[in-house]
Amino acid sequence: MLFPKKVKHRKWQTARLSEAKLLRPESRGITVAFGSFGLKAETPSRVAANQIEAARRAMTRCAGKTAKIWIRIFPDRPVTQKAAEVPMGKGKGDPDRYVFEVRPGRILFEIDGVTEVVAREALRKAGCKLPLKTRVVAR
Repeated sequence: MLFPKKVKHRKWQTARLSEAKLLRPESRGITVAFGSFGLKAETPSRVAANQIEAARRAMTRCAGKTAKIWIRIFPDRPVTQKAAEVPMGKGKGDPDRYVFEVRPGRILFEIDGVTEVVAREALRKAGCKLPLKTRVVAR
């Protein structure tokens, strides 16, 4: 799974995201830059590291050995959670997982080296593993 090797701050403050900021389209990472086909986010969401890994595995299995895959997102935001059956208070919980906050328009994965039919099917399967609506786009 993906996670940062070293972080400056172990716990981040909770982001107070308004609905308008979440729905604002992404301005960076919105074009297919490396491969021929890409998986584009349609809705905002937080994508965890294990979800990215599940999508990558689904894509790799479907695409085969000739495909080259790029992961365009990296989970660097820590999400904390208190342990089970711990009383309230006594500070913030420990880091539980790392996530990436996706806004609409961001390219999540790219693929090249396979036919269009295989690429679209692989990206569709990867999109099913993610907690947001996605669309397959071509260069």
